[in-house]
This record gives sequence, C-alpha cells and structure tokens, in this order.
Amino acid sequence: MNIEELRDYCLLKQGVTEGLPFGEDTLVFKVGEKIFLLCSISQGNRFNVKCDPELAIELREKHTEVIPGYHMNKKLWNTVYMDGTLTIKQLHNMIDHSYDLILKSLPKKLQEQITTGSF
Repeated sequence: MNIEELRDYCLLKQGVTEGLPFGEDTLVFKVGEKIFLLCSISQGNRFNVKCDPELAIELREKHTEVIPGYHMNKKLWNTVYMDGTLTIKQLHNMIDHSYDLILKSLPKKLQEQITTGSF
C-alpha cells in the first residue's frame, strides 16, 4: 500500500475529512472532528492509528512493522510501516479498527448522522 492508496481507502469511509492541521507534511484523517489516522506526506511509508491498548501490544509483539505511536500516546496509538510485509487486508483491518474506535467514541446522535450519511 502506498500513501495514495491509504488516502483513497480512508476517504471511502463515512464522514471522513482530511486536512493538514499540523503543517504541510502531516496528513490527518478525522471522523466527527476526531483524528483516527495521521501520516507524513514526505515519508509516506508509515501511518499512525489509534488502537485498543491490549490489541496494540499484541500487534507490536506479532509484527515488527508495528511499533508504539511516533509522537503519540504510546498506549493508544501504533505506527504501522507499509513496507510490503503486512498484507493490504491487515493494513485495512488496522485502519478500520481505528476508525471504529473513534466513531464509537462520538455522541450517539453524531454516530447516527455519520452512519446514515445525514451529517
């Protein structure tokens, strides 16, 4: 997966917006104004995603391409390298998990608006 494919996949999700709130090099994807994925444009070989703390540890132990989140809360965020070792499905699963965690943290009314496309 490359950064263009990563971007395309994130933008397929309901209610997702993208922006550059931290400067020209950090592409940020949000749902309901909350971040679920960040990546460097210049170093597009990795991204940061939110993760359940227990799953975060499990993924780090299982895959050398998954490390504690760079410049993030290391308990809740992972940095994932897209070097071709992890499958597209594995990468998508990590992105989906992060998106779902953030979506579930939003107020119920906003969740409903996002999932029905009425926001």
